[in-house]
Amino acid sequence: MSVKTEHMVLNMGPQHPSTHGVLRLEVELDGEIIIDVKPHIGYLHRCFEKHCEAMTYPQIIPYVDRLDYLASMYNEFGYVIAVEKLLGIKVPERVEYIRVIMGEFQRIASHLVAIGTYGIDIGAFTPFLYCFRDRERILNLFEITCGARLLYNYMWVGGLSHDIPPDFVRLAKEFLVDFKKTIAEVNNLLSYNKIFVERTANVGILPVETAINYGISGPNLRASGMKWDIRKDDPYSIYDRFDFDIPVGEGLRGTVGDCWDRYYIRVLEMVESVKILEQALDQIPEGNVQETIPKRIKPAEGQIYTRVENPKGELGYFIVSKGGLQPHRVKVRAPSFIHLGIMGELCKGHLVADIIAILGSIDIVLGEVDR
Repeated sequence: MSVKTEHMVLNMGPQHPSTHGVLRLEVELDGEIIIDVKPHIGYLHRCFEKHCEAMTYPQIIPYVDRLDYLASMYNEFGYVIAVEKLLGIKVPERVEYIRVIMGEFQRIASHLVAIGTYGIDIGAFTPFLYCFRDRERILNLFEITCGARLLYNYMWVGGLSHDIPPDFVRLAKEFLVDFKKTIAEVNNLLSYNKIFVERTANVGILPVETAINYGISGPNLRASGMKWDIRKDDPYSIYDRFDFDIPVGEGLRGTVGDCWDRYYIRVLEMVESVKILEQALDQIPEGNVQETIPKRIKPAEGQIYTRVENPKGELGYFIVSKGGLQPHRVKVRAPSFIHLGIMGELCKGHLVADIIAILGSIDIVLGEVDR
């Protein structure tokens, strides 16, 4: 005899704290078992790409900051590289080094938010305090450089808005020494905590073939076992000068690509960012960071697509120029938008409580989802 059941549709968000205020998940349930999850966006209405058509190329940079607002430096990094390729500009060595340094500090800061808030999603509060304590020190470095802590307008087409201050290198190196201890603290508190492991290991498994088919990139792809990083596999800026590894998921309990792998890959990536930063801070050359900034930015007619390894994955800019002061079109490939599409696939067959663990593990920011 079979028991007939009715499926229930449950709305999770947009006011749910774990959906960050602007995401609604339409969850189809059979009892507590998830049948499907459909993300609904459209609560921000950023209209970023349409705004760009009415702005000059330099005026777009503050808008770029507001995509993934936890990785603003890297959003700028990708955008200015694209425009410089359109213009045929080669920036000074000092600019390249400072951009990499700021980008890797931003990667660490972004991962600290991802890890800290993920702990809270699962129920662990103390690691969040450690992560945000160190993130504040990174924001201090940004603030003494350009005066801002969240939205920077720092990387300009052809250079930088400010050179780094005299104390920057010393303060940065002191931070890196202390930060290595924080990584050990987070590992002791969270990574192998029994409750945390039970909530994340073998939950939301993403096979590498599925990840590739969905266009997943960055830490979420590497957590599934794919050793792919644009900094190594399609190098830009001066990343080919640094020695660092690309960690991949190994499966704490034998299954690669689960929530635990997606969490832990970010811990390992912070270790690699420390390696890059130590090398870059030792090698940084002298120079003028504004000598190649054009008086007027007016690319010839043409189009360009560039991509960078944003903290959340592949961030791509497609820019079409008609030869004017404003771009004709700007299209952004935002990793969070791509990754949100995998939610239904990851949640099927799990329990309601696992939705929060899975959503937190893919690390999205809604600023670049509904852009």
